[in-house]
Amino acid sequence: MDELAINVEKTQYIKIRLSDEFFGIDIKYVDNIVRMQHITRVPQAPSYVKGVINLRGEVIPVFSLRLKMGLEEVEETKSFRIIILKIDGESVGIIVDEVREVANLAPDEIEKVNHKNAEGVQNFLSGIGKTESSLISLLDINEIFSEKTV
Repeated sequence: MDELAINVEKTQYIKIRLSDEFFGIDIKYVDNIVRMQHITRVPQAPSYVKGVINLRGEVIPVFSLRLKMGLEEVEETKSFRIIILKIDGESVGIIVDEVREVANLAPDEIEKVNHKNAEGVQNFLSGIGKTESSLISLLDINEIFSEKTV
């Protein structure tokens, strides 16, 4: 019984790669992960809006997470994936370079990020996760999509 009291609730994050960096997305937002597919362009959309896809009859806007975060665009590889997120009941897709594994992080393994001094990519971070092998920048999904871009 004492062991249960010590057991801390861990949060699961999908570990993704963008360029040479690893990021975590809280699994509560992740609805699906699909291979790259044909994306229909949307005229006069911002550069980070790649277009829309039809996933099982639902039209979903797809964003380049690289471009949204100010990183340079690269040629698509076989490891690229579209992660379908559910945000406030709406589906949105983000293109990532690679999906790795699920990381389980306890609250004491997450350092908060100070937004006051942050610029660029750091505005999109909720914290830094510390695993045994590496550091993972934890994405603040609500902040990334706070601008009404859809």
